[in-house]
Amino acid sequence: MKIRILLVAAIMYLGLTACDDTTDTLGDSLTHTADKFELLTDTFGVATNSMTVDSVLASSMFPYIGNVKDSETGSYVTSSFSSQLSVLQTIFYASPKEDSLRCEKDEWGNYIADKCYIGIYFNGFKGDSLNTLKLKLYELATPLDEGVKYYSNFDIVKGGYVRNDGHELQLAKSYTYQGLLTTESMRPVIIDLNKDEVYVDRSGNKYKNYGTYLLTSFYKHPEYFTSSYNFIHNVCPGFYFEHTNGIGNMGEVAFVNLAVGFKALRGDTLSAAEITFPGTEEVMQTTFIDNDKEKMRELANDESCTYVKSPSGIFTEMTLPIESIKSGHENDTISSAKIIVPRYNYTSDESMFAAPAYILMLPKDSLYSFFENKNVPDSKTSYLATYSSKSNSYTFNNISDLVNTLWRNKENGKGGKDWNKVVLLPVTVSTNSSTSSATTNVTNVTNEMGLKSTKLVRGDGTKNSRLKISVIYNKFRKE
Repeated sequence: MKIRILLVAAIMYLGLTACDDTTDTLGDSLTHTADKFELLTDTFGVATNSMTVDSVLASSMFPYIGNVKDSETGSYVTSSFSSQLSVLQTIFYASPKEDSLRCEKDEWGNYIADKCYIGIYFNGFKGDSLNTLKLKLYELATPLDEGVKYYSNFDIVKGGYVRNDGHELQLAKSYTYQGLLTTESMRPVIIDLNKDEVYVDRSGNKYKNYGTYLLTSFYKHPEYFTSSYNFIHNVCPGFYFEHTNGIGNMGEVAFVNLAVGFKALRGDTLSAAEITFPGTEEVMQTTFIDNDKEKMRELANDESCTYVKSPSGIFTEMTLPIESIKSGHENDTISSAKIIVPRYNYTSDESMFAAPAYILMLPKDSLYSFFENKNVPDSKTSYLATYSSKSNSYTFNNISDLVNTLWRNKENGKGGKDWNKVVLLPVTVSTNSSTSSATTNVTNVTNEMGLKSTKLVRGDGTKNSRLKISVIYNKFRKE
């Protein structure tokens, strides 16, 4: 025991003397290093203007359907959408075995389904819940091409993807939003796919109805249901949902769900069974936007402000004064570059077109590739700002990496004519949170397809500009 006490005492003594040896010069070394640098601050005017966009990548997080009047332009915005359907991994475990089916057969020897329908579930809507709307469901003749980037101006009907051989499904449906969304549940808009007339598949085979086609395919060709790809290419390429009538509502679609129902034995009990095929963002969905581009251009010409407006409408282009920022500071480090973009309160119908929750800043030459490559903001060349109702603004806290990158591109001859331009645009954001680290990470960013609009303070790029960038330099002080 005495030996242990002496050993601990010796270790403590050595530790204390070691600390004394290093801390004598610690303050001097820190002070000496800090004295080599000084912080300088400056502000520069930023120039902005509105720019219209013809279309944006249509693979948004949620598709939209409906028609509303835009009070700012006086024109109408119409959205329609397409959706493929996926196969759940549990489909073969959850579905009854073929020998347990208790289905009659049609005259062609196919299992007759009791029902078949597709449901459209909504996250929410803008407008009056009592307004009557009408849509038309089109069966697709072929899947949308793999690897193709479909934009919001792509008309799937004119593009030749809709089946029109005389045997296709084309069904109209009237609906309202009354009672669809409650605090307790989501009720879908149901479209019955079991038409009275015979369904003929794309190979010419006949079935009593569409549900019978699905049910028979499932049990006769299980290989078609081993993956969503096989299902889409061999059974159901998907559907297009076109808004055809009604004004004053725009719905955000959470997902669609195709279901086929029939009877089967569960043990000794005859029960109703159902196989479902959901359409979510995991498979291809597109939104088609029809709006008045000329009216958009007229609004963008307003020189009192700039706009950020969706769907597929107006973005704000910003010219960063990078040459002015770097002039006389070529050898200094830019440690911070902050831009606060104030928003105007205005009297348009903000209940229909609310301010975007998120605005993304991108180099202008990355406006399309960012989304096509499924990038997320990296706080180096792309930045996300959240709307603050408290300050009524969007803040980009530190874009110094972007300033430095654009300057290097210019110096290295890699900068094009828009080398110092960035674009502010509305986006939809998905995140996930970690309870262990108390952090939230952005996992997906897509173009905003919902009804969003805001007026931003315009900058003219002069010293007295209402829009400025605040810069902090870290300057090396010579001895």
